[in-house]
Amino acid sequence: MDRLICGDVGYGKTEVAMRAAFKAAEAGKQVMFLVPTTVLAAQHYGTFEERMRDFPFTIEMASRFRKPAEVKAALDGFADGKVDILIGTHRLLSRDVRPKDLGLLVVDEEQRFGVKQKELLRQLRLKVDVMSLSATPIPRTLQMSLAGLRDISVIETPPEGRRPVRTYVGEYDEDLVKQAIQRELERGGQAFFLHNRVETIDETAVRIQALVPKARVRVAHGQMDEGRLEKVMMDFLRGKADVLVCTSIVESGLDIPNANTLIVDRADRLGLAQLYQIRGRVGRSRERAYAYLFYPSSAALSEEAQRRLSTLSDYTELGSGFKIALRDLEIRGAGNLLGDEQSGHVAALGFELYVSMLDEAVAELAGTAADEAPEPVRMDVPVDAYVPGDYVPYEAAKIEIHRRISGAREIAALIVLREELEDRFGPVPDPLENLIKLQDARIKLGRAGARTVGFSAGRMRVAPIELGPNGRAALKAELPDAVYESGRATIAVPVPQEPEERSPRWSRRPRASCAPQPRSRTSRRSHRTRPSRRPRFLRAS
Repeated sequence: MDRLICGDVGYGKTEVAMRAAFKAAEAGKQVMFLVPTTVLAAQHYGTFEERMRDFPFTIEMASRFRKPAEVKAALDGFADGKVDILIGTHRLLSRDVRPKDLGLLVVDEEQRFGVKQKELLRQLRLKVDVMSLSATPIPRTLQMSLAGLRDISVIETPPEGRRPVRTYVGEYDEDLVKQAIQRELERGGQAFFLHNRVETIDETAVRIQALVPKARVRVAHGQMDEGRLEKVMMDFLRGKADVLVCTSIVESGLDIPNANTLIVDRADRLGLAQLYQIRGRVGRSRERAYAYLFYPSSAALSEEAQRRLSTLSDYTELGSGFKIALRDLEIRGAGNLLGDEQSGHVAALGFELYVSMLDEAVAELAGTAADEAPEPVRMDVPVDAYVPGDYVPYEAAKIEIHRRISGAREIAALIVLREELEDRFGPVPDPLENLIKLQDARIKLGRAGARTVGFSAGRMRVAPIELGPNGRAALKAELPDAVYESGRATIAVPVPQEPEERSPRWSRRPRASCAPQPRSRTSRRSHRTRPSRRPRFLRAS
């Protein structure tokens, strides 16, 4: 298994991982649970200990919250097979961590780790199941999952009683900060104030204390002494503090149901996924939660920061983490799937050429490179062709159908797919029928040697098609209205004005071959928004 579990913050990804860890430990295998921060490691350790106390499993933790001697004893036990589940931070990436019989590796908050760190973990044992958890996967990981290089599961159901976080994005306003904290204290709750600069965090805490004198204010950041940081976090967790002025150390996975107001200073300096994760620290109970994302002034905002903040204000409903990850993929690009860049656009090549080249390279390295296939046929066809949302209600299934249609190399594959769709979802609607016919035509025309198909002046033009005297005679016999332009190697065929009547024309060629087709850019878009009833151009290139 190499699976990405994508679920919104607080949707139960840790619960899924915990049950997977239980199954692995029950089968006699060891489990390694990697988390990005010491605070989160301590929280998971406590949760695992509590949930599995009635079972004969040994659970240990390796982080800086524990004494070196305790960590060494835990690692020795893991190497001897005495420790079943080991939870830890980047400390688990050290060379002295050698499991005896590792069965499952869980990477929590996957977006906080680098490519080299994740690949290093994979090399611990070649045959180990890997489960990555993230509300907002890094663009490279999401792209690998969408492209079928990794498995992906999406948790879409919110916990019972969960309500969306009300989000305010605007310029910094001390009166609003004061009102927000006072309102939270009046209903017996707690608040986070995130100031991501260690140098000035104490000054900020003093300022917050002056704004709300009755509040018990504490400070937490990653450069604090381990014991002091642990005490502050435990005090806040137990309700002994009202406001926690902190850095982004609280970003990952903390579960404090009583904290339901979040104030972020200089939100323009934080990344999209990072802001979304931070917003997920509140709203983890039935209480209405509030998030205030402040920036100094509109004039100082960069264009990219504006796009990030507007995305967060747009996506406030429950379950929007996956949409935000897709938006992040769009803003930052997919990165290098075979290298270590986790974001970046393939601007010089274009996405489809890049994916096509990647497929060829992977096939060549795997020793399965196919014969040189003809170039894909480019079609400009004024017809509705998409997978309707009311026919296939599941997003993942729609993406898979698009992938299978655009990747079909044989007519037989399209026939099998069509029968499968009828069996699973019922009679195939016209837009989807058109999408299948388009691919059918591309395969047939590709075998005939065509590269482009277009419509203009009431005619369908197919080029280039080289015909000798016998071929021209056969064309005239088959299609009397067709005109062959030898100078341009183009066949022009009159077509009906109504788009619905055109498909028999462009799907008529009987001779077929297989041609690998990259996924259509329009196909990728069309599963998101249903087009209007008017015909539109489907650019299957």
